[in-house]
Amino acid sequence: MSVTPDSRPDAAQPPVPAALGSATNRRTLLTRAAAVGLLATPAAGLLSACATSGDDSDGGDQATGTKSEKNPLGVKEDAPLEVIIFNGGYGDKYATDVHEPLYKKAFPKAEIKHQASQAISTVLQPRFASGQPPEVVNNSGEKSLDFGALVADGQLQDLTELWDAPSVDDPSKKVKDTVVPGTVDVGSFNGKPYVLYYVSTVFGLWYSGKLFKDNGWTAPKTWADFLKLLDNIKAKGIVPFGYAGANAAYYMWNVILTHAAKIGGPDVLKNIDNLEDGAWKADAVKQAAAAWAEVGAKYSSKSFEGLKHTDVQLQQNQYKLAIYPSGDWLENEQSKDTPPGFEYQLMPIPSLTATDKMPVETVRATAAEGYFVSAKSKNPRGGMEYLRQMLSTAGAKGFTEVVKSATVVPSGSAGYAFPPGVASSQGALKAAGQNVVNLFFDGWYKELDKEARTATNELMFGRINADAYVERIQKVADTIKKDSSVTKFKR
Repeated sequence: MSVTPDSRPDAAQPPVPAALGSATNRRTLLTRAAAVGLLATPAAGLLSACATSGDDSDGGDQATGTKSEKNPLGVKEDAPLEVIIFNGGYGDKYATDVHEPLYKKAFPKAEIKHQASQAISTVLQPRFASGQPPEVVNNSGEKSLDFGALVADGQLQDLTELWDAPSVDDPSKKVKDTVVPGTVDVGSFNGKPYVLYYVSTVFGLWYSGKLFKDNGWTAPKTWADFLKLLDNIKAKGIVPFGYAGANAAYYMWNVILTHAAKIGGPDVLKNIDNLEDGAWKADAVKQAAAAWAEVGAKYSSKSFEGLKHTDVQLQQNQYKLAIYPSGDWLENEQSKDTPPGFEYQLMPIPSLTATDKMPVETVRATAAEGYFVSAKSKNPRGGMEYLRQMLSTAGAKGFTEVVKSATVVPSGSAGYAFPPGVASSQGALKAAGQNVVNLFFDGWYKELDKEARTATNELMFGRINADAYVERIQKVADTIKKDSSVTKFKR
């Protein structure tokens, strides 16, 4: 599976939705997806067993060094550092070939232990339970840890000191002043920063530019034209639309909810995030769900429910599937299987009606791919320094060159020529302007995310209708709202 994701203002900077610029308006901030397609296993129970307090301060046995101009965070120079990377759409080469060498150059006496995994929660839950967490974690993927539970249990290092530290490239600038506006807020929980969302990501409907060009098809802007296109694709013997039900239902509920925001306005998503009464049963959500249920019934394949994302994505590379919902990590993730000339392209979700409250150009975009430092690790200061190196121009540029995606550090992708897919998503983001939407609930309440995934498969593969879809997800949202043991977050 993959992760996710990006933002951008123009070719000279990493794609950054203009909406990110208002740090005070979370409704328009690039979302923190804590991952694309992440079916995180809620870890609250297990984490609670090992968390003794919410104190992020250095413990007595934690490594500390002397602060200096070159070592503003006070890292102990020979303290070991452990890094765990989610091995998904971006792989882990950027860590082994770029970020870890940068840290090693700054602290040559430090030993770095690296591990890549596609099952972060499986690997790390026992580590947290035993009180031996690693310093740096890229928490993403189908089995990511529950960010909300980690925050509530005091497992995440407060990153305020990192953001206020001098940047690697220009000590006169704080780290927070070198990133896209809003980046700190996107990784904050109730006002305190705990997560670095590093990668800029745009979501939409992906297709092959070659396939469309060869058949004279164009990306539609209205729902009527979209359905007509699906009919034409079907007539060619190609499955028009599909996603992987086995592990990527997130991709589909993301489409439904983005569409709902277009129909009813961005407050539709804000209300869902804030657990407002009846938020999931809003007319806009029902309309979007009904529209996509029709697509699932008439223009997809039931075989997709049992497949993983890479299997369905491969079918698209083989021209057996035309349109696939995802974020712009897709191009890099499929680089080994994409035939020459395929040319990934992104289209925004078509407008459902002429009275939609947001224009067709509206997209969901986010600063995504979450990284955290374990507050109870042996070397949290080294962990924060690792993130500081990631946020340097060299760290961001190296990441972009390896995975061909932009980060939240504008200087890291200045002048970089992105491949067709990411160039397309950058163009879509630029066209969206202020019309950028985001979601937070999946990073805050994993049980709600899990239910949304399950219900989305039920909807798209024909077992429930739109009314039942919103009813069942609303029921879980209501349960979470009433549960005093669950930490609540607001935007």
